[in-house]
Amino acid sequence: MQGPSELGLSGTLEEWDRTSHLSSIDVPTLVVGATHDTMDPAHLRWMSEQLPRGRYLHCPEGSHLAQYDDAEHYFPGLIEFLTALPR
Repeated sequence: MQGPSELGLSGTLEEWDRTSHLSSIDVPTLVVGATHDTMDPAHLRWMSEQLPRGRYLHCPEGSHLAQYDDAEHYFPGLIEFLTALPR
């Protein structure tokens, strides 16, 4: 189901683009990117900036499982995001 990627893959979601709807997502949203993931961290940062209440967390040593391979950045960032939410 993957869309186009830097790996040369495409799938059934190749033409599905929801970027124009990001501005309508009005809930606090944490977008997590990692240096060694297949998703471009710069694009993930851009996505977080399109969300009215978006925030970006970068895991410099992480990959697709940043909570495992870059826990020292992932969990403090997640906790900071969660504790900043209104109660």
